[in-house]
Amino acid sequence: MIEVKITDQEFALFQRLIYKIAGISLSDAKKVLLVGRLSRRLSQYEMSTFSEYYRMLSSGNHPEELQTMVDLLTTNETYFFREPKHFEFLRDEIIAKRTSPTTFRVWSAASSSGEEAYSIAMTLAETLPNSPWEIVGSDISTRVLAKAVAGHYSVARTEGIPPGYMRKYCLKGVRSHAGTFLIAPELRKKTNFYQINLTHPVEADIGDFDVVFLRNVMIYFEPETKAKVVHNLLPRLKPGGHLIIGHSETLNGITDRVTAVRPTIYRKS
Repeated sequence: MIEVKITDQEFALFQRLIYKIAGISLSDAKKVLLVGRLSRRLSQYEMSTFSEYYRMLSSGNHPEELQTMVDLLTTNETYFFREPKHFEFLRDEIIAKRTSPTTFRVWSAASSSGEEAYSIAMTLAETLPNSPWEIVGSDISTRVLAKAVAGHYSVARTEGIPPGYMRKYCLKGVRSHAGTFLIAPELRKKTNFYQINLTHPVEADIGDFDVVFLRNVMIYFEPETKAKVVHNLLPRLKPGGHLIIGHSETLNGITDRVTAVRPTIYRKS
């Protein structure tokens, strides 16, 4: 495959397009990443310039290709039990002090390929063995959501999963599935995934939540988009519920509708 070069003007077109669709600001430093991820699409359609591909995407006649472009440019790194202090807080502070008998609900709002949602599921299965709970995971990318729904991962992804959880909640593959594991059916049954664009008002019928994880996604947004995303999420968080963001993120200057209880952990009044 011959890699097509991209001009500054063409890159600016894609910067505006991905910002318009997903609210993501692609810096100039991401030019190499964009070329690397989209070059195969140009080859697929036998195109020789990014301008041709842009015209195809912006015509409105190829929504499936537009989704493919979004999938390729929005896939972010994730892994099981990333930033473990958040799971400790969920277990020791939120769940341990809970008194309500209602179903405990958590939203993994930028769940990517599902590792975060299933890390939450393992935590809830362990700490709420006799109480009802459910999890919703969401992402803008249909490609990573398909992986999340399958719950099927390489054993190379197991780092971070406590050994006891690994034994109880991860089914090791054999024969043709050797080197992989499957999230236990009882966890997958209580974890549902939806395609949701966080920069738009949430119209999906996903209900309200005791905890919302919104981690390591706002780093890709400008302040105005961050405020919009948080504004769209907060109506789904119950009063007294917790919003958890990534360790490199802050809500300072973004919203006054939640109060910090720990760095990166906020409570809705």
